[in-house]
Amino acid sequence: MNYLIPANSKRSMLILGLFTPFDLILFGSGLAITILLLLIVQPNNLLKAIIDLLPGVTTGFLVIPIPNYHNVRVFIMEVYRFYTSREKFIWKGWCVKDEFGEK
Repeated sequence: MNYLIPANSKRSMLILGLFTPFDLILFGSGLAITILLLLIVQPNNLLKAIIDLLPGVTTGFLVIPIPNYHNVRVFIMEVYRFYTSREKFIWKGWCVKDEFGEK
């Protein structure tokens, strides 16, 4: 009667075990913009080359997998949600006296 649940059971739902379809669309669009910029704006100096490569590098950074989160994009969304949402936690533990009662 022992049950074995693999730790990475959610990875089977991802493309290549790492990416959601949105991640691939985001990274693909960043690469497409980078290729278009390389074709349109000829990188003659270092600044133009950095500007041309910026969309691909940025979207690549956003879809890099990190521990305890899916990727950097999900981590940034969670941090934003933590600091912008207002949560109210009411402690109802064994050591708290209910002075005000339930509303």
